[in-house]
Amino acid sequence: MDFSSILTNALWEIINPNTAAYALAALGLALHFGFSGLLNFGQAGFMAVGAYGFAISVLTFDAPLLVAVAVALCCSLVLALILGLPTLRLRADYLAIVTIAAAEIIRYVVTTHQLTHITGAANGLSAFERDFYALNPFEAGQYAIGPLTVSARSLWMIVVSWSIVIIVAAIVFVMVRSPWGRVLKGIREDEDAVRSLGKNVYAYKMQALIFGGLLGTTAGMIFVLATGSVQPARFGTELTFFLWTCLLLGGMTTVLGPVIGAMIFWVVLSLTQGVLVGLVESGTVTFISTVQAGQLRYIMVGLALMLLMIYRPQGILGNRKELAFS
Repeated sequence: MDFSSILTNALWEIINPNTAAYALAALGLALHFGFSGLLNFGQAGFMAVGAYGFAISVLTFDAPLLVAVAVALCCSLVLALILGLPTLRLRADYLAIVTIAAAEIIRYVVTTHQLTHITGAANGLSAFERDFYALNPFEAGQYAIGPLTVSARSLWMIVVSWSIVIIVAAIVFVMVRSPWGRVLKGIREDEDAVRSLGKNVYAYKMQALIFGGLLGTTAGMIFVLATGSVQPARFGTELTFFLWTCLLLGGMTTVLGPVIGAMIFWVVLSLTQGVLVGLVESGTVTFISTVQAGQLRYIMVGLALMLLMIYRPQGILGNRKELAFS
């Protein structure tokens, strides 16, 4: 078993742009649920809107980079309004039902054969990232990041994705500690009490839903720019629940928690994958195949999450007193 390769792969997951996308989307969920009490089970839908909005703008309408980003964000705004207008005045579970259904509707719509010329159907879209990588200031070649070696393309994606995460995390940190953020926390605890103080609870919920959705949409663009392709299968329901796992691991009422949770999630998956495959290939474990080992790692992560919820329900960085109060 090559432990150095296993550890190197695990270290790569810490700076992987996909991890940054998960961190950003999980931060949006933290704004929804951790700070506002909104049950959004369709963050994958916001990510899909960002990915397809960006890709279709470039491929179908030949839009420049900034216009494509703006179109994707506007699509996210429209989706948030469609989801929020009929549900935010109702109980939280209605929003959960609507969001998970909306995410699946979006995924099925983009896979229909009638839209193949626009969405690519099940095959998805590719070759839309040219303008983004044209801005790459790094010369072609290999670059060392500690024990890791990455290409100029990967380095540019790492710098951009994690810079966005840092900037957004700083903005969210300031916002949740502002009067606006304190109102959101009050709504999470007792929205009737906040309403009795003259605050427009509905408007604050809508603002939180829109802002968290925009974070998910931005994460969707990072998600597909890193690979250069949009595949509808990548935006299934399991993506949302992976994001919830990242949120719960790090701490749902913190800003840094979702970022750390995303890193831990992917590092653990990488380590368990490497160790299990190594044990199978060496003949130490004979009752499963290498394919089954890949599935077993999700079971192990699920068990670890169950234990975390039992012994530390607030997450790694969360505050148990705040969780108990909420």
